Amino acid sequence: MLSNRTLAARRRGVGDFDASGADIERDWVARTTCWSHVERVLLTHDQVREHELPAAAGKVGDPRWAGFARRYGLDPGRPVQWEVEALDPTELQRLVLAAIAPYLDEAVLDDHIAGEERQREQLRAFADEWPSSRSPGRG
Repeated sequence: MLSNRTLAARRRGVGDFDASGADIERDWVARTTCWSHVERVLLTHDQVREHELPAAAGKVGDPRWAGFARRYGLDPGRPVQWEVEALDPTELQRLVLAAIAPYLDEAVLDDHIAGEERQREQLRAFADEWPSSRSPGRG
């Protein structure tokens, strides 16, 4: 049984800006019972324009293309798409971090990072004590 909190939660998504990708949010809500809304963090039409991302050939025969083309003023006879990987990696990281920042508890994150560092140190110490080769006659 799902709690009301789960249904009220917003799922954030990152994906290519194309006819199928633009429909993922609607489809996710329709096919699941755990999200009432999906918010696209990126790639959006505004981000494509702002960053002047290059278009790539779209999926020919995508039944969603005509509506997508109409919505965004694109040529209905020439499917195109924009890939999230076309964003500069630094900008991609900035956009994702900005999207999650309001939901991030820095103190909890810092505690988890410190715990992971302690575990890495323990593993290093263990590995440093491990014999580098097998004893003669045990092989």
